[in-house]
Amino acid sequence: MRKGVKAAVVGGVFAVMVGGAGYGAYNVVTAISGDGTAGGPAPVRTGTPDGDEVEETTEKFFAAWEKGDAAEAAAYTNDSGSAEPLLAAYRDDAHLTGVRIKAGTPSGTTVPYSVRATVRYRGKSKPLSYASELTVVRGVTTGKALVGWKPSVVHPDLVEGDTLVTGEAASAPIQAVDRNNVVLTEGKYPSLGPILDALRGRYGDKAGGTPGVELAIRHADENAGDKTLVTLAKGRPGRLRTTISASAQAAAERAVEGYAESSVVAVKPSTGEVLAVANHRKDAFNAAFEGRLAPGSTMKIITAAMLIDNGVTSINGPAPCTDTAVWQSQTFHNLKGMAPNGKATLANSFMRSCNTAFVKLVDEKPLTDGSLTTEARERFGLGRDDWKTGIISFDGRIPASGGPDRAANAIGQGQVQMSPLNMASVTATVVTGSFHQPYLVSPKLDGRELATARGLSSGTRAQLKQMMRLTATQGTGARAMAGLGGDIGAKTGSAEVDGQARSNSWFTGFRGDMAVAAMTEEGGHGGDAAGPIVADVLRTSG
Repeated sequence: MRKGVKAAVVGGVFAVMVGGAGYGAYNVVTAISGDGTAGGPAPVRTGTPDGDEVEETTEKFFAAWEKGDAAEAAAYTNDSGSAEPLLAAYRDDAHLTGVRIKAGTPSGTTVPYSVRATVRYRGKSKPLSYASELTVVRGVTTGKALVGWKPSVVHPDLVEGDTLVTGEAASAPIQAVDRNNVVLTEGKYPSLGPILDALRGRYGDKAGGTPGVELAIRHADENAGDKTLVTLAKGRPGRLRTTISASAQAAAERAVEGYAESSVVAVKPSTGEVLAVANHRKDAFNAAFEGRLAPGSTMKIITAAMLIDNGVTSINGPAPCTDTAVWQSQTFHNLKGMAPNGKATLANSFMRSCNTAFVKLVDEKPLTDGSLTTEARERFGLGRDDWKTGIISFDGRIPASGGPDRAANAIGQGQVQMSPLNMASVTATVVTGSFHQPYLVSPKLDGRELATARGLSSGTRAQLKQMMRLTATQGTGARAMAGLGGDIGAKTGSAEVDGQARSNSWFTGFRGDMAVAAMTEEGGHGGDAAGPIVADVLRTSG
């Protein structure tokens, strides 16, 4: 929004004033509901609120909200200091009037409800309707039944730090198009929604459009872009060309739909252009670009490059696969059922994804605690915080590590963190031998400089690519890649995470001039969930 539009921040400094959830509502709720008696305070109730309490609390909260009394409505929550400014912004900054709230049938202490209101601003008005839910909890100090406060109580798309405002849009609308001028919309490509918002926020003023008037959610992160809820007066959209391929994007959207908490990225190895990015998650987080998770054995691509570049071994050199390997008091294992092979080559241990072979080799001279970090930074352009993709992205984290983490890092555990974008880029570098920083919008639009790196020598590149080919046709990636023709390669990964019953599934692969990487949280082995996602997108590579 433009200057002059006041915005109230959800949470933030207001929480400091009340001293924590459950405490801020005490005095006000006591005054409203008569919590004490002349003879002293009544016993504080405990336990889960019953049905009558749930009904009474929600009725009073909704009634106060409907009449625009932010202080009274906030008093019926367990965090009035955070609730009041947002409820006040709903009335004053968002200019929402005529609020009507209809409660649905409770499920225990959770109450669904629908909201109808009207946005009125400078002679213009539009209706707004949406559904949300709240949960009634027991107040910590009062024992009263109170609305458990979180921003989504006011609107389901609000999260901590968001603001809700009506006024002239902060940026002009955009009409995003793919590389062939096909229009990209959230309606057709649902997981692009947050990305299109981010592109609008960053490039709306560069695409040639003019801003309109709207009710919008403004995120704490300015780079995220506003989320429009109601348009009161349309702006003129500017045309923004992206690197996306509509056909690859459609395939990526379909592929992730089959697996919860999944993300996938496709890039063009010869240029670094992002061809597709899709997420299937409960939240709106762009984990495909911003995820920070251990990549499991997909990391062995970089580790193998390190071993080859430092003369430790080669594609046909020794990499014995034993049952276990001990590195500085920590014992490492392979996946269950993997037969040991004391005469295995690097190619064989790579295509079977033998952990112990790589753990044993990281002790060889001239390797040091920083060798993997150097390989990742100088050859693959990772871990330097200098990628400029066009939206927020993560560049990978491969810290120099001593002790057991030196070995754990080599197999994609320990302190290593990656996103699907990072691993798609790693595979792209293997395909061409050159590092091309991934990007979603041409740097010519805003003059930004893309990151550079040395890339791979011709010999290292040839060995890595051949090992990935073997993995795709004879190794752990063969089942997922079955039926794909042409020049193909792959690497699987399973990353164990504390507290999870199943490992995260990782898979990266190439076909022709397309490199794809996917991750599915708690998806199991790499070929079980992430593998089929990658294969489905690669089928569009032609």
